[in-house]
Amino acid sequence: MKKIYYKPIGIIYSPFKEPGGTPIQPAGATGIDAKVELFEEYAEGLKDLDGFSHIILICHFHLSKKGSLRVKPYLDSNLHGVFSTRSPSRPNPIGISVVRLVKIEENILYIQDADIVDGTPLLDIKPYVPDFEGREPVKIGWLEKNIHKLLTSKDDGRFVK
Repeated sequence: MKKIYYKPIGIIYSPFKEPGGTPIQPAGATGIDAKVELFEEYAEGLKDLDGFSHIILICHFHLSKKGSLRVKPYLDSNLHGVFSTRSPSRPNPIGISVVRLVKIEENILYIQDADIVDGTPLLDIKPYVPDFEGREPVKIGWLEKNIHKLLTSKDDGRFVK
């Protein structure tokens, strides 16, 4: 198979200057302001995005160390298969965050609920549409017994290069 290359379309700026202490999911980052600078050449693609309250940011975890197929996630002390976690150390270090879109000014998106480290390369933006995402019933596997830790858990640096 041919190699796949992605080119960043922008940069995410947040108050989190390093992974340590960063919320581990948007639900733990309620009210955290950040901004996304979309590179000028992609600004035309923002047309009509301002009609959405939430967006999905797809980014490159540029500070993550090489992934392992078994990881100890933030919300548990046991090893789990990487694909059953949201660990930033993955075979392809790609992250997703559903954030609140506050406003757009030219090529700058102002967002809230940001759980992303400052300077993170942005790969794509998609509108969040609950009707597209909704699935019932939902099972959350090993997280069932640990999900209560989400709002207070922070990155402790275990996945950093």
